[in-house]
Amino acid sequence: STHCISSAASDVYKRQGSMTHSSPHWISRNASPHGDQLVIKWLFGMVLLVAIMVVIGGVTRLTGSGLSMVEWRPLIGTLPPLNAAEWDRVYQLYQASPEYQQMNFGMSLAAFKNIFFWEYFHRLWGRFLGLAFGLPFLFFVASGRVPQGFGWRLTLLLCLGGFQGVVGWWMVKSGLTEQASVSQYRLASHLSVALVIFSLLIWTGFDLRDGRAKLPKGHGMASLALVGITILAGALVAGMDAGLLYNHYPLMGNGLVPVEYGEAGWLDPFENPASAQFHHRWIAAMTLSALVVLALKARRHGLHLRGNLVLGAIVAQFILGIVTLLHGVPVALGGMHQAGAVVLLGCLLALLHGESHHRQTTLARKASPFS
Repeated sequence: STHCISSAASDVYKRQGSMTHSSPHWISRNASPHGDQLVIKWLFGMVLLVAIMVVIGGVTRLTGSGLSMVEWRPLIGTLPPLNAAEWDRVYQLYQASPEYQQMNFGMSLAAFKNIFFWEYFHRLWGRFLGLAFGLPFLFFVASGRVPQGFGWRLTLLLCLGGFQGVVGWWMVKSGLTEQASVSQYRLASHLSVALVIFSLLIWTGFDLRDGRAKLPKGHGMASLALVGITILAGALVAGMDAGLLYNHYPLMGNGLVPVEYGEAGWLDPFENPASAQFHHRWIAAMTLSALVVLALKARRHGLHLRGNLVLGAIVAQFILGIVTLLHGVPVALGGMHQAGAVVLLGCLLALLHGESHHRQTTLARKASPFS
């Protein structure tokens, strides 16, 4: 199978090279099919690392750990507290924070260490991601092994990674105010950037492995938009702890629509917890319907594996969402639900990329005089 993949990559490389008559840029002066295979493995490895990061972020939120570190030290903060004096210092900083005063007053040092762990681990994994992307990218640039035509896209990914760190601290700062809770808008923004990075990594990896694909349109684009909106609606639910309300399904109280619906005016979808949960439920149902149809169409077009993956992922995620709600969003189920969203998005992007190639191949075959 490795030989087949290498041969396919070589064909893609030749096709890409034939599309330009100019000499390669200096960062691609030594680009080759073998080098591109290394980049492909690196990109898909980064996909996995980013997916893990999203899950860690979800667990950090579910355990109420996000505001345990009240200072941002990008370099020095790599090391955890290593002695009693340092633990006492960070503990005192937390005791002066609004969250401690309003929500966790009297929390012991031992309990503080538990919530500190998840936020520290979240930030540490972010630093690890930066190194895991930045160092290999610098190597590829310096050695001239950046795949031809992908320099700007990889640079954009590097910049987005740095920007994500800034957005993360911007999000945390919203909870260090008198309100003592992270803004749901900033939480959704932080997750949005992560999803953009995740999606761009996957699409770039498939572009390199299988050849460039056109962006999705029609039913495919609508399905992708629905998945994105559903995930961001879930971020609003998480940001307002709306999953702790109405822990039954499909009714919310005595009806499908909660009695609180509309109480917050035109900002109701974003600032009313009951409304946020209501929207997340029914947007998810729309997404389920759209993706089931999309997956069945893909199977008819010969994309059996990718269609089955999307079909399985959306059904499992929908059921998991209901189970998580019915159990009051425990950390384990909530983390699994967050992981399911990332898996679903990845499967959908793989399907859409494959569909684009199928469509291009079909059109080329029809246009060929020898078909």
